[in-house]
Amino acid sequence: MPREDFDRNLKQVQDDVVQLSSMVEQAIYKSVDALKRRDLLLSKQIIDEDDAIDKAQQSIENICIDLIALESPIAGDLRAIIAAMMVASELERMGDYAEGIAKISLSMGDVAPLKPLIDIPRMMDRAIHMLKHSIESFINRDADLARTVIESDDEIDDLYQQVYRELLTYMMADPSTVERATYLLWVSHDLERVADRTTNIAERVIYLVTGESI
Repeated sequence: MPREDFDRNLKQVQDDVVQLSSMVEQAIYKSVDALKRRDLLLSKQIIDEDDAIDKAQQSIENICIDLIALESPIAGDLRAIIAAMMVASELERMGDYAEGIAKISLSMGDVAPLKPLIDIPRMMDRAIHMLKHSIESFINRDADLARTVIESDDEIDDLYQQVYRELLTYMMADPSTVERATYLLWVSHDLERVADRTTNIAERVIYLVTGESI
């Protein structure tokens, strides 16, 4: 494969990763929005659309495997291909978390959340912000930006602990709230895991740029 063809295909992989990231970002946002507004139709739509995320991730992986098989890349080229595969895999898992939140919303049915959703949408906003920056660091090979993403994870963890403590207080005060509180705990846990996955992407970017394994 001529070098220019290889570079073009690798650029296409990166473009596909950006597109997949956009799909996942929308799924995360819509899942929390549907939960907040009790929009069960939107929740069902998110679940149905997860297949497209899965297919996009599989397509990226197939292209990367073909590039490795046909070009036998080494050093930086190989790291770039493997990084793209791993980033796509992390994004697919984030899509699963969005789907999970949508399923939780359906399980809740028409019942309103136990409490007004304030910290959970805040977690969602921070997680999406981290996701945007992690993908930006991947595309631009920006290790410094990747490190700021990793540092941002503490804020999500703090919000998760805040939600956990508050919901635990509800359950201790009134056992009848346990089921509704548990739903929100699951949602906050899924968002915390989204942030963890963005941290994984940032760590992969640092390895891609510097060869340093975090």
